Amino acid sequence: MTMLNFDERKVPLVFRENRRARRIIMRLDYGAASVVIVLPKRTSRQEGKRFALSNKDWIAERLDQLAEPIPFRNGAVVPFLGEPHRIRHRATARGVVWCEEGEINVAGYEEHLPRRVHEWLKAEAKREIETRARDKAEAIGKKITKISIRDTKSRWGSCTDEGELAFSWRLILAPKYVLDYVVGHEVAHLKEMNHSPKFWKLCRELAPRSINLARDWLEAHGTELYRYGR
Repeated sequence: MTMLNFDERKVPLVFRENRRARRIIMRLDYGAASVVIVLPKRTSRQEGKRFALSNKDWIAERLDQLAEPIPFRNGAVVPFLGEPHRIRHRATARGVVWCEEGEINVAGYEEHLPRRVHEWLKAEAKREIETRARDKAEAIGKKITKISIRDTKSRWGSCTDEGELAFSWRLILAPKYVLDYVVGHEVAHLKEMNHSPKFWKLCRELAPRSINLARDWLEAHGTELYRYGR
């Protein structure tokens, strides 16, 4: 694996090819703390590396924005729907994972705790998002063909022409009004596959809480959500 050196740290450089790309594209994968270089057709990795090296200041600036990772382990504090919750290992308890009084309780062997917390958060995201998405779609007379919950890197949600929606499970870490806005945004695309005034009017109807407030929160705190579980 190619590495870039930044003072006392090394950052992985990941190459991806995209025949439709017209130029070299560079972005930071916040989840993996790596630099992704998208290469157009007939562009070598060496050219991609030179491009990255010529933009080390840009990379360093964004790396400095990355907060320290917070693994899922006993005693760690993670947000759940925007509220801080402490993970508690309950070795002798029955069940798997449950939430109460500001704590995420995890039964069983401690070595299984990270996986169980991740699976529980993803399941909660699916439940919360699906309920909101289907209610909003019904309100505008549209049908969702599929809802996927993923660990997306470049966007919080997406919508296809076929009516398939996809969302990041990490939205369950954000405040409810932020999650509700992202769901409303993608459902609005079922009717308006654009960002026209009609789209934003519909988006505001589907997510009554201030859209600007949610967008500002994502701009200021969105990258922080990638620190959890790393």
